[in-house]
Amino acid sequence: MSNFYTDESIESLAPLEHVRLRPGMYIGDNSTPMQLALEILANAIDEHNIGHGNQINVAVADNGVIWIEDEGQGFPINVMREDGKTVLQASFDEMNTSGKFSSDGIYEGSALGLHGQGSKLTNFLSNWLEVISHKATGEYEHLWFKEGVFDKRETGKGFNWSGTTVTFKPSAEFFDTPFVDIKKLKDFCDDITCFCPKLTIRLNDENIQHPNGISDFLKKKTENDIEIINNPLIIQKSEGKQKLDLGLTYTSKSNSNFIVYVNCGATSQGPHITSIKSTITRIMNKWAKEQGILKEKEKNLDGSSLQEGLVLVCNITAENVSYNAQVKSTVTKIDTSFISSTLGQQLEIWLDNNPTDGRNIIEKALLARRAAEAAKKARAAVKAKVKTEPKKKSLNLPSKLADCYGQDRSKCEIYITEGDSAGGNLKQVRNNEYQAVLPVRGKILNTQKASLEKIMKNAEIVDMINAFGLKVSQDGKRLTYDKSAIRYGKIIIMSDADVDGAHIKNLFYTFIWNFAPELIQDGFVYAGVPPLFRLKNNREIIYIKDDEELAQFKETHDISKYQVSRLKGLGEMSPEETEEALVNPETRIIKQITIEDFGKADILFEQLMGKDAEKRKVYIRDNSERATIYV
Repeated sequence: MSNFYTDESIESLAPLEHVRLRPGMYIGDNSTPMQLALEILANAIDEHNIGHGNQINVAVADNGVIWIEDEGQGFPINVMREDGKTVLQASFDEMNTSGKFSSDGIYEGSALGLHGQGSKLTNFLSNWLEVISHKATGEYEHLWFKEGVFDKRETGKGFNWSGTTVTFKPSAEFFDTPFVDIKKLKDFCDDITCFCPKLTIRLNDENIQHPNGISDFLKKKTENDIEIINNPLIIQKSEGKQKLDLGLTYTSKSNSNFIVYVNCGATSQGPHITSIKSTITRIMNKWAKEQGILKEKEKNLDGSSLQEGLVLVCNITAENVSYNAQVKSTVTKIDTSFISSTLGQQLEIWLDNNPTDGRNIIEKALLARRAAEAAKKARAAVKAKVKTEPKKKSLNLPSKLADCYGQDRSKCEIYITEGDSAGGNLKQVRNNEYQAVLPVRGKILNTQKASLEKIMKNAEIVDMINAFGLKVSQDGKRLTYDKSAIRYGKIIIMSDADVDGAHIKNLFYTFIWNFAPELIQDGFVYAGVPPLFRLKNNREIIYIKDDEELAQFKETHDISKYQVSRLKGLGEMSPEETEEALVNPETRIIKQITIEDFGKADILFEQLMGKDAEKRKVYIRDNSERATIYV
C-alpha cells in the first residue's frame, strides 16, 4: 500500500454527500436527532420573535416522525431561481441559502438561524421530509424530499393562513437512535416559552406557555432549593436591536447555575458569560465596600466566592453573533457592552433597594472565601507532611482499621460501627478477604454547618476519609474520589436498632451528603439493618427485623414453637449472632442509600441536622406518624 497521494486521492463531495458522511461535523452530538428538531424549531421561534405568530405546534410520533408547524409569514411561493429551483426548494436543499444573512434584513441580524444550514441538515439526515409553505391569500407550495433529494412539488390554493409546516423522519443511519428524547424536547420548549411570554408551544397536545416570562424560569430552577434572598433580581431591558431578559437569585447551595441563552439558543461558554460574571463580581465588591461590609483595605471577594449559590437565567438578544459551530453552544463573538452596562446599572439599583438581601449574599461569599482559604491551608499542610515523611507507607490507613486483602476493591466492603465492642465482634467473624471493619468512637461530628477545615480536625472523620480513599477537591470545598481508586465497593454503616443508632446513621449520612455526595449518587453507601428478634427452634434460627415483621410472622406461623429472643446492641451479640445477622451476605439485611430528589434532600438535611430547632419541630410534627418507637 502506497503512502503517497495520487491524482485519485483527492475527492470533492457535494454538500449532501459530505453532510451524510460526516454528520457530527455539522450537528455535534448525533446520538439522537434532537438537533434536527431544534433547527426547525429555531426557524419557527425566529418568526415569532419578529412578530409573526404566537403559536408553534409540535408532534412526535411513535415511529420517530417529527412534525413542526408555525404561524409565521411563510416562504415565497412558487418563486423560481435561475438554477431552476424554487426559493422554497433551495431553502431545504441548497447549503448557505437563507433570508437571515443581512443585518439590515427583516430579522435584523438577531435571529438564531443565521448560517443557512439548519433546514438543509434536517433534510439531508432524514429518510424523507415534507415542507408546506402557506400564504394568507391561500396559495401554498408543497415539496417532498427522499434521502435529502428533491422528489416532487405540488402547488395550489387552500386555507387562508400563513405559516410553514415541516414533517420529517430522521434516518437511523446517522444516529445512535432515530428517536428524539421527548423529555429533553419538552424541557427546551419549557425554557423557550419563559423567554417568549407571548408564545405557546403545543407539544403532543400539551400547551406549554409561561406568561410571567423570566420569573417563571427562575422559579422552576429554584423550586427545590432554599433561597437566601427575598426579592430576586429581574431585568427586562431593551435598547435598539439589543435586549436583556435576566433573572438572578441566591440559594443555600455551594454551587452556581448559569443558564444563558443567546437569541433563544442555549449557550455554555463565550465572552457574554464572562462579561456577566465579571460584572457581578465588580458591582458586588463595589457595593460591599460602600456599605462597609468589606473594609476599604480588605481584598476584594473573588468571583467563585460570589457565585456560590448563584442561580442566573437569561436570554440575550444581539445582532451579528458568531459561534464556533452550527450547534451554537459556544459564542466566539458578541458585543458585550450592552450586557455589562445594563446588568451593572440594574444590579446596583437592586442592591440599594434590597440591602438585607445584598448583605446575605456578601456574608455567604465571605464564608465561602474563608472555607476556601482554610481548605488551601489544609491541603498545603497535608502536602508538607507527605514531603517530610517520605518513608511512611503509601496508604495512611487508620490504626483501628481491620482491612481486607482482596485485590478487586470493587468487591470489598467496609463496616463503620460505633465502639470497639461492636467492632470486635465484626472483626472476629468477618471474611477478611473482602470485609473490612472500622470502629469509630462515639458519635461523629455534626457536619451540617461545618467547614472542611473543621472536619479535617476530627480524628474519626479523618480516619474514614483515609480508609475510603477520598481526597480534598481542587477548589478545597469538598471531598472527591477516583472510582478506579476508591477502596471499597460498599460502605456499610452499622449501628444499633434504637434512637441512638438512628442518630449515628444520620450523622454519617450528613457528613457524606455535605462533603462527598457522589458516594451516595454512585451507589457506594449502605445501611446495615440489625434485627430486633431472634427466633429459634430445633431446626432453624430466624432473624426478624422489627415488631411489624414479627407480627406478620405470627400470622403464618405458630410462634409457640419458637424461642423468641429480643436482641440487644451490636456489642452484646454473640459471635454466632453477629455472623448470621450482620455479616453473612445470605442472611444479613443491608439497604442501599439512594436520593431521588437532590433539592428535597438538601432541605431535609437542613431541617434535621441544622441549627434551627423550629424546623426540626415542624418536621417531627408533620412526620410523627411514620416514627418507630423503641422500648
